[in-house]
Amino acid sequence: MTSGSDIAFASAEALVELYRKKALSPVEAADMLLGRAEALQPRLNAFCFLNRDGALAAARASEQRWRTGAPLSAIDGVPVTIKDIVLMRGYPTLRGSKLIDPDQDWSEDSPAVARLREAGAVILGKTTTPEFGWKAIGDSPLTGITRNPWNLERTPGGSSAGAAAACAAGIAPLNLGTDGAGSIRIPAAFTGIFGIKATFGRVPAYPASPLGLLSNVGPMTRHVRDAALMLNVLSRPDHRDPYALPPEGRNWLDGIDGGVRGLKIAYSPDLGYARVDPEIAAACADAARQFEALGATVEEVREIFPSPRDALLTLWAAGEARVLAGFPAEKHHLCDPGLAAMAALGDKISSVDYLGADVARTMLGVRMGEFHERYDLLLTPMMPVPALPVGRDLNDAAQEEQWWDWSPFSYPFNMTRQPAASIPCGLTNAGLPIGLQIVGPLYAEDRVLRAARAFETTQPERRPPLFGT
Repeated sequence: MTSGSDIAFASAEALVELYRKKALSPVEAADMLLGRAEALQPRLNAFCFLNRDGALAAARASEQRWRTGAPLSAIDGVPVTIKDIVLMRGYPTLRGSKLIDPDQDWSEDSPAVARLREAGAVILGKTTTPEFGWKAIGDSPLTGITRNPWNLERTPGGSSAGAAAACAAGIAPLNLGTDGAGSIRIPAAFTGIFGIKATFGRVPAYPASPLGLLSNVGPMTRHVRDAALMLNVLSRPDHRDPYALPPEGRNWLDGIDGGVRGLKIAYSPDLGYARVDPEIAAACADAARQFEALGATVEEVREIFPSPRDALLTLWAAGEARVLAGFPAEKHHLCDPGLAAMAALGDKISSVDYLGADVARTMLGVRMGEFHERYDLLLTPMMPVPALPVGRDLNDAAQEEQWWDWSPFSYPFNMTRQPAASIPCGLTNAGLPIGLQIVGPLYAEDRVLRAARAFETTQPERRPPLFGT
């Protein structure tokens, strides 16, 4: 494996094997991928900034460790990107907003970034996000429009927009995203990559999100095994997160190739309330049947719970109001108008209504706990529509009010805190990726990863035609 395309689309595992054999050095990999990022940036706009000096310094240190046979971890020397919602020392974290003053102390890493550095990962740069990660479209007042590698007139989704675009375009095998209502899984589906939101608390986070128990940090990769490798690092403990789960010290690769034979899996084509594009519905139904071919028992179900949309709206709007409350009102005109409107709605929510929405969130979790007494996993379409055209916040303005009206499958599982992943399962006739969602019970990331890996082995490798070489 020596060609630029081979390195660009190599898995983290494959890169590490090349380092081990001394067939490729971390410096060579970092230099090539930084060059690719710089070349594609004018078309994709995936990065807020590139960390060339820091990346090459980290790569040189990794190269020395590999020479002496003493790598720090199984991802030592592997390139990674960081979403610009997450603190990274030495660079401002502007969160897609003109409200944040870049001239302040930026000397602290978030837990996830600290763990990646400790593992020897090579940070290429920080990726774009809509303002404060508030929506599922890849644009912000600060950085403009981020584009989908499969079709530059389509959004990669959000809010982990740049992370998904960089991953799909062959810039980095490992990418750090965040997910408050689908922000890892939505862009993963729109760009044809793998993304997993682990059980809430599995990956320590700091500072705490204004969205509370909805918000998660996690991996976005082209390969399922790479996500498990990354989760091994991200799930290590950090004292700054009082809500973090007790560290298990496990290897998430253990058993990942064990298959799904004997599992009882539910497939819901619409959760009883979603409208799904016919092409996507057909692809996801085919994917569910593939799990039967892999040895699982698959049963179609419809409604599992009533739509929790209104409860999500209350929690989300209150969270965005809390975000903007930290900035002077006279500067709010600098915001994305949709964010400002959402925060204004949140300002009107009473504490009684907020607590009522939180009770609804808890009861949804109870209901899903009962559901998983009967089923090992749940499959659904990830997105009911293909990637939207850039510049559009709604898929069907006549029937939608908010972005989650065209993402009905993602946010319920933030509310329940369950692990959920998006894995590619096909392309539309227009050549846009389709994603399948795999949802597991609380704390069962291993089961979600195992199912995703089993399905991945049935799928061809798909690269965006614009950037697949």
